[in-house]
Amino acid sequence: MHETHDHDGHAGHGHGVTADADRRWLSLALALITVFMAGEVVVGLMARSLALLSDAAHMLTDAGAIVLALVAMRLSARPPKGGFTFGLRRAEILSAQANGLTLLILAAWLGIEAVRRLIHPPAVAGGLVLVTSLAGIAVNLVAAWAMSRANRSSLNVEGAFQHVLNDLFAFIATAVAGVVMVTTGFTRADPIATLVVVALMVKAGVGLVRASGRIFLEAAPAGIDPPALGSRLAGLPDVVEVHDLHVWEITSGQPAMSAHVLVGEGRDCHAVRVAIEALLRREYHITHSTLQVDHAGAEPIPSTADGTGRDDAHCADPHGASYRPPAPAR
Repeated sequence: MHETHDHDGHAGHGHGVTADADRRWLSLALALITVFMAGEVVVGLMARSLALLSDAAHMLTDAGAIVLALVAMRLSARPPKGGFTFGLRRAEILSAQANGLTLLILAAWLGIEAVRRLIHPPAVAGGLVLVTSLAGIAVNLVAAWAMSRANRSSLNVEGAFQHVLNDLFAFIATAVAGVVMVTTGFTRADPIATLVVVALMVKAGVGLVRASGRIFLEAAPAGIDPPALGSRLAGLPDVVEVHDLHVWEITSGQPAMSAHVLVGEGRDCHAVRVAIEALLRREYHITHSTLQVDHAGAEPIPSTADGTGRDDAHCADPHGASYRPPAPAR
């Protein structure tokens, strides 16, 4: 007996974004950031403050991240067509990876400039730095609040949110530097604040690149251990073996799994499949699964060009480990 089952499970999904609501919140944050960024560039040049200019540059990446998020939302919402059988849902992962890379590139440039200013500190107008940074804190608080209202289970939205959140921390560091410069005249506080911003940018950028890279490399979702999952499935009643087990994420928050399951002779393949799907939904939140269910005594699939096959094989080219029920205790 051979049974192949494809399960969509769209009804139970939370992986999609609520496009209209999310676009409104992101658009509000984009408008706030763009207007303030333009003013901050002017003030930063007047004050000769690297911290303010770095904040403005960071806000430029914020705006770019939000624009990428909005574009990716539209692409991800397109239905599957032609060769794109999952649609363009991974467009949001491309966006998240671009956000992470821009954070790292910008951090490298700002870090070099901050070190240069530590060695040769220019005169900086501390009062302008302080007032502008306090205004920046207010703007970023509102922008971060607006973006927190969007669906942050999307790695795309989370990437844009991380940009804005890091910018908020950057303005706090810049405000502290402004206070120091106003009260003590210590102008090196400006590049020191920039280095604090750089550290935050590196942390966020590495996190985004790592998370998006795992999805591109078809790694198992965080929190799911494939060997443990295989052993769990093999321990279900009537299951003889599980192999060709693959677990990955189609896009953020949308895990998928496929496996070849062998069932004991004379057992109900359909009942085993239903039990596996229920387990996947309940314990692993996997609602996209493709299960090939066969009886253990089924005819092997030929594995060579001459069609000779292998007597013990059910797959021509199995991948990964095989999982069998635990041996009974003696």
